[in-house]
Amino acid sequence: MRNALLVRLLGLIALPMAVCLAHAQTPAAMPTGDELTRTIASLDSKVFDAYNHCDLKTFGEYFSDDIEFYHDKGGLMTTRDAIVDATRRNICHKVRRELIGNIEVYPIKDYGAIEIGTHKFCQLESGKCEGMGKFFHIWRYQHGQWQLTRVVSYDHRPLEPAN
Repeated sequence: MRNALLVRLLGLIALPMAVCLAHAQTPAAMPTGDELTRTIASLDSKVFDAYNHCDLKTFGEYFSDDIEFYHDKGGLMTTRDAIVDATRRNICHKVRRELIGNIEVYPIKDYGAIEIGTHKFCQLESGKCEGMGKFFHIWRYQHGQWQLTRVVSYDHRPLEPAN
């Protein structure tokens, strides 16, 4: 009798604790509206801060294992390592990326978000910004983490004089 009472008492204590622990470990819901736009803008800033500072470990962590990166001049890359290596060879200590204007952000139900924007590229040696291009990023929100799963970088051309 005493053991049965003890088991019930422990059950009454353990169940709420288990629910609290499960809730504490559940990732936050994907943001919506203006919060989604702020989140993606912050991620864009962090990705390209790592890119601009040649922090390739951090830069690489933003790409999913199943990444597809389409570049109008460089072709298709389908691995994180290929993207990091191309950045090491072609960008590090040579080029800086700057966003032009604001990004557009659109939610993807039960997946993540689309980010669309335009950016320019500046030569570190001369300080001149000579090239620009457009980009289309698909971000996945999974297990409380954001990662790029698809990148399309296109319309690379000389920078227009007004920019």
